[in-house]
Amino acid sequence: MNTLLAQDPTLADFGRDPWWLVLIKIVFAFVFGLLATLLGVWFERRVVGYMQVRPGPNQVGPFGLLQTLADGLKMAFKEDILPKAADKVVYFFAPVISVVCAVTALSVIPFGPMVSIFGHRTPLQVTDVPVAVLVLLACSSLAVYGIVLGGWASGSTYPLLGGLRSSAQMISYEVAMGLSIVAVFMTAGTMSTSGIVAAQGDATRLTIAGTEIPAPGWYAILLLPSFIIFFIATVGETNRAPFDLPEAESELVAGFMTEYSSLKFALFMLSEYVAMVTMSAVTTTLFLGGWRAPWPITLWADANTGWWPMLWFFGKVLMLVFVFVWLRGTLPRLRYDQFMRFGWKVLLPINLVWILVLAGLRSIEDWQSRDRLLATAIGAGVLLLATLLWPSRKPAPKPTPQEQADNRPYGSFPLPPLDLQVPPSPRTKRVVAEREPANIATGSDSQEV
Repeated sequence: MNTLLAQDPTLADFGRDPWWLVLIKIVFAFVFGLLATLLGVWFERRVVGYMQVRPGPNQVGPFGLLQTLADGLKMAFKEDILPKAADKVVYFFAPVISVVCAVTALSVIPFGPMVSIFGHRTPLQVTDVPVAVLVLLACSSLAVYGIVLGGWASGSTYPLLGGLRSSAQMISYEVAMGLSIVAVFMTAGTMSTSGIVAAQGDATRLTIAGTEIPAPGWYAILLLPSFIIFFIATVGETNRAPFDLPEAESELVAGFMTEYSSLKFALFMLSEYVAMVTMSAVTTTLFLGGWRAPWPITLWADANTGWWPMLWFFGKVLMLVFVFVWLRGTLPRLRYDQFMRFGWKVLLPINLVWILVLAGLRSIEDWQSRDRLLATAIGAGVLLLATLLWPSRKPAPKPTPQEQADNRPYGSFPLPPLDLQVPPSPRTKRVVAEREPANIATGSDSQEV
């Protein structure tokens, strides 16, 4: 343990708090996840309503703030239906697993620096370990069990298909997410979340037209490709649009939640929004400097001291939650084959190449130079964006049925009609022929028959 503390001095601040202070931190993390979820649902409905030129919830409470609470009370009093073919024990615990895994990840998220609480100096973080980021990965990976078990235990076809989709989706995008975090490990030299935030505290200076401009040492800038891929994988991990395939209403009714009702359905909905807020906090910690203030707020000497850093942290989390909502209100849902192809054939190869580039920089003397790393990251980020936004090649136009008939090999059988237009039956022709003399006599058009 002493060796680990010597390698990462930030861990020396933990393990010294009294039990009541630890309990306060745990309650704060839980309340933060719950309140952020309630406000996140309201925030999403208001933002999507603004995008669609409608008011959104505005009747229950000031600005509609109590609408989410009213919806939760309504769900609690709905009838709790248990399918006959369901596995009762697994059916009950599946939504609980999803919620617990999403909330547990908040235990290693640093909300702020060292502060004084009732005379005790303590960091604004429940706990930290040398492998805290692996704890985050484990929590995000275990959350899929709640979805898969919920779909399987329902004893129905559509929930089972939704659970299988979710397992394949999370496995695919967990690989890209893990490789993105590898780049953070290589640059920060630690896997503790507080150590990663401390590593991003050093500012770098950009020289533009002979003038030095201070810029934050955030890994979202220094490791731009990793940040983009990590956030895309985060959207896939949380089953958010346009990657909400496990609960595709147009295909699977409601996906893995089809057979759930009342509070169990509410828990699944709660776990989705808790996971969205949690992954926004993880992205803030790993790539956006955590609780550290952005420039030019850093020009204020006390910007990163006291309780002010919590404001910067919550602001960054809110910004990322807005991006989640923005994606939902803007992009259509992908097809499943497009989604899997994008994860395995686009994100994964690009991430592997970027990791190789970082490994090559590590072998170069003075590879830690932030100017060199920044230039490499910007170049790789521009290449990644060009790859993602490059227009796909239009397929060659298909030949018409007449062209296919003219080009068929000699002696082959004639092609059936490919335009799905079945010729009229003989009976229809006979009825039209019988009515034509009457139409001619009255002066009407026979084509209207």
